[in-house]
Amino acid sequence: MKYFSNIEKVSFEGKGTKNRFAFRHYNPNEVIMGKTMEEQLRFAVAYWHTMNGTGSDPFGDGTYIRNWNGRTHMETAKNKVNAFFELLEILNVKYFTFHDIDIAPQGESLKEFMDNIDEITDLIKEKMDKTGIKLLWNTQNLFTHPRFINGAATSNNADVFAYAAAQVKKTIEVSKKLNGENIVFWGGREGYESLLNTDLNLELDNMARLLKMAVDYAKKIGHKVQFLIEPKPKEPMTHQYDHDAATTIAFLYKYNLINDFKLNLEGNHATLAGHTFEHELRTARSYGLLGSIDANHAETILGWDTDEFPTNIYDTTLAMYEILENNGLQKGGINFDAKVRRTSTSMEDLVLAHIAGMDTYARGLKSAAKMKEEKFFDSIIQERYASYKEGIGASIVSDNENLETLTDYAMKNGEIENKSNHLEYIKSMLNDYLV
Repeated sequence: MKYFSNIEKVSFEGKGTKNRFAFRHYNPNEVIMGKTMEEQLRFAVAYWHTMNGTGSDPFGDGTYIRNWNGRTHMETAKNKVNAFFELLEILNVKYFTFHDIDIAPQGESLKEFMDNIDEITDLIKEKMDKTGIKLLWNTQNLFTHPRFINGAATSNNADVFAYAAAQVKKTIEVSKKLNGENIVFWGGREGYESLLNTDLNLELDNMARLLKMAVDYAKKIGHKVQFLIEPKPKEPMTHQYDHDAATTIAFLYKYNLINDFKLNLEGNHATLAGHTFEHELRTARSYGLLGSIDANHAETILGWDTDEFPTNIYDTTLAMYEILENNGLQKGGINFDAKVRRTSTSMEDLVLAHIAGMDTYARGLKSAAKMKEEKFFDSIIQERYASYKEGIGASIVSDNENLETLTDYAMKNGEIENKSNHLEYIKSMLNDYLV
């Protein structure tokens, strides 16, 4: 059965095309800064929104029209795998991502859940072997089921911790089976509603315990995989422990996990934390911990996690600049953790939305590459910090000064003159790079 009827494989046709099902900017074979676009961008499609989204929101039922529902949960799960790989081939995307409950019904017991995962991943592996499509990362859903009402690793109930550990173990085994390149931890309910009834230290210690167990088990079974943590400040919990990049990095240092994990950063989560996406990328990059990204956009007027497909060239340009400065994402990629709008109800919208996101990131890549080649930001920053290249500034950064010598200098120096930042001009010039 063909699930996306009348839609052929999407190809690059350029800006002049009138074909809705064509790339206008993403040319996978075009070389940008020594790598093809396909190599630079490493696009991935997320299973959860793409295959399991219904179009429901807090105020309304689902609206999407889908054609893969079967007579049983397992039949539907198998149909979804077939439809998903059909979509990946239409888009010419080489990677995908999923949670455990995305692909397999949970059934009536943990054993039944594990058996279902085995059966479905057998089918997924067949599809991967046939198409050459790869698993960018997988993860475990430790937040949807009512058992995780108080969190998973940070739950007050030790039985819940044990159940979560079983899911993590299975995730690692599935990753090895499918030759996954990364495993993500997203603590959807790893946080608290109120400090009034929370043992903060125990919860943080337990969260670190589960992460260490995961690292140890991957080593035990010989699976060399990159572990990632995805920060988010709130929603569903009042406060989530992996609040943002800086908080997560501090946690990794505290628990001696800094050599075992990098960060998977999401645009919408950054804005929920009160940051720009490029701020989160820069923070992770400055510590050498930028691992992968979830590509989406926030409708900030609504103030919640809307997970829109990225279509803002300004945002994608600054994101791609950070990624290029990071020398790429190595084993990571650009995963479309995004869902079509509630009003985009048809099957073809799944294709059109991914085309829009891929084209927007391709434009961001080209703009960022031009800025990097022309040293746009480098020249601005070098000029702004020129006082540290000579004289007292050079002596400070060489660690040749102390409070006494600097006081002597300041007493003799006289009036201080600060130069203008010309920030409005810089922003105006930045617009010229948005091709």
